[in-house]
Amino acid sequence: MLPPAPEHDMANALRALAMDAVQAANSGHPGMPMGMAEIAVALWHRNLQHNPANPAWPNRDRFVLSNGHGSMLLYALLHLTGYDLPLAELKRFRQLGSKTPGHPERGLAPGVETTTGPLGQGIANAVGMAIAERLLAAEFNRPGHGIVDHRSYVFLGDGCMMEGVSHEACALAGTLGLSKLIAVYDDNGISIDSEKGSIRQWYTDDVRQRFESYGWQVIAGVDGHDIEAVNRALGKAKRESKRAGGRPTLICAKTIIGKGAPTKANTGAAHGAPLGEKEVAATRAAIGWNYPAFEVPDGVRLGWNALERGRRAERRWKRAFGAYEKAHPELAREFLRRMKGDLPSNFSVLMESYIKDTNLKAETVATRKASQNALEVLVPALPELVGGSADLAGSNLTIVKGSKSIGKEEGGNYLFYGVREFGMGAVMNGLALHGGCIPYGGTFLVFSDYMRSSVRMAALMGLRTIYVFTHDSIGLGEDGPTHQPIEHAASLRLIPNLDVWRPCDTLETAIAWTAALQRKNGPTALLLSRQNLPFEKRDEQTRNQIQKGGYVLSDAPGAKAVIIATGSEVQLALAAQKLLDFPVRVVSLPSTSAFDRQDEGYRASVLPKHLPRVAVESGVTDYWRKYVGSVDDPQGAVIGIDRFGESAPAGELFKHFGLTPENVAKAVRSVVT
Repeated sequence: MLPPAPEHDMANALRALAMDAVQAANSGHPGMPMGMAEIAVALWHRNLQHNPANPAWPNRDRFVLSNGHGSMLLYALLHLTGYDLPLAELKRFRQLGSKTPGHPERGLAPGVETTTGPLGQGIANAVGMAIAERLLAAEFNRPGHGIVDHRSYVFLGDGCMMEGVSHEACALAGTLGLSKLIAVYDDNGISIDSEKGSIRQWYTDDVRQRFESYGWQVIAGVDGHDIEAVNRALGKAKRESKRAGGRPTLICAKTIIGKGAPTKANTGAAHGAPLGEKEVAATRAAIGWNYPAFEVPDGVRLGWNALERGRRAERRWKRAFGAYEKAHPELAREFLRRMKGDLPSNFSVLMESYIKDTNLKAETVATRKASQNALEVLVPALPELVGGSADLAGSNLTIVKGSKSIGKEEGGNYLFYGVREFGMGAVMNGLALHGGCIPYGGTFLVFSDYMRSSVRMAALMGLRTIYVFTHDSIGLGEDGPTHQPIEHAASLRLIPNLDVWRPCDTLETAIAWTAALQRKNGPTALLLSRQNLPFEKRDEQTRNQIQKGGYVLSDAPGAKAVIIATGSEVQLALAAQKLLDFPVRVVSLPSTSAFDRQDEGYRASVLPKHLPRVAVESGVTDYWRKYVGSVDDPQGAVIGIDRFGESAPAGELFKHFGLTPENVAKAVRSVVT
């Protein structure tokens, strides 16, 4: 029988596949995979708990390549260990339609846990995964039945360390004592600008002291090219994860970028460009890899193949889960439901009842309060909800009676993120990626700018994350232009696959929460008011159309124009309707994303093409031109704000900026010929 190859050959296989794929694509980053090859052997060959035949096994270890530009390292590992990623896909690296894009993308190659590339977000995702593991273990494990017991591993580099989001998330991880989070820092001393200078000109952090101050165990001075040394460090990290009061671990591994390349190793030239055919050939000779491009000998493949080991590991877990299922059948069913991402079977009935009750109460409250009212019902009914706020719980109203703070001990369902909006967004993504959790997090709408990249990543990955963005307009008043969102609603609506809801009252808010939770394939942003908004009465047919994102709130026979409004400006549209001496239709459009998905017939029934239109929203006007026509169209107008706000009471500000029923009525008259 053919013996498995020695581990140094397994490492060189990773180097060869990486440099070959990058060379074939004439694009990519060969240096990191070549520099981290031995680290990958130590983790993936000796320590990682996974089953290539079932990438969705619930109790697998999670692996995140935070330094995602080195994607060929992950693709080579997935291919060699037995995931359904054939060699042909490695040969198509960075090509249109391949499963091996330039940066790892969730949903393409099996085994890719998260989409990485924007540096720092991967490590933050892993923090969320580690939190999810702890919460699920606290909720479902019972004496003698540890069905949730796995670790979250991360590779990260200098760029991740420099990005602010890594500071935010790693500080939180230390505070929470996430001992099953194990990160390996690729300390190669090279970044892109190393071509122009030395990294010491822009990066002099003492990484060890930084992470020790966070409360991490730091294992420093590890030779990243010594498999045994890396394995010892991983063993120490795993022992720490089993210790009461354990800490997350950072392994600082000193490596040489592009190791094996005779002239480009340890230079910026190895970071983000092909080595070149001559250097590739020279590297083959230098590392003793005497095989053509993309060829991996059988002994190396045998050494890497993890299929049988993975099947055994999952079989052991399934036997343990079978015993758990007999001892705790209800918990077992609930665990499987949560990991599938299904809502409770009574969810629709629950929300129908709540929506009816909300309609009967007809309360005049701020929509942020309406959101809290919805959460008072949802949190006890959906244990998968994991809430939080970036130090604004009392303002966002994201915390409810059923909220339990998450700390170092046991479980909970509410995270105090501190003033870390970006970290919050990226951690929320990790919670959603892990499975078993539906995260929601709050901050002021204006601070969505801090977390925008993580929101974009949630949309790109199709994650069910929910953002509670309150204080959604100049209606927040005296805090002034630094806190008053102007462009934010429009800019969020521009993110593909992000649903944005700006409800006008308690009923629209309840339906927005329902839609957000039922949406499995993308995130939702709820834009909510600080100030009280009146309840708008509707008949049953009208109520049923709210879920479509836009509907006729108040019609008039023979309408000569349509007023379109969202959120706090709906009341202005209704008041303007009463001021006019001719019939006008008022349309509430709480979610343009949901409305735009409706068929053409429905959209035309709400917004007839022949009628002039006026849109009103307390934000930038350009976005609304898609509904009312260009600035030169005499049959379309927008009432909004195209400048920054002012510090004053809300009522004065609405008058100052012309957001009044009288001004809306004037605009309607101007478009009706």
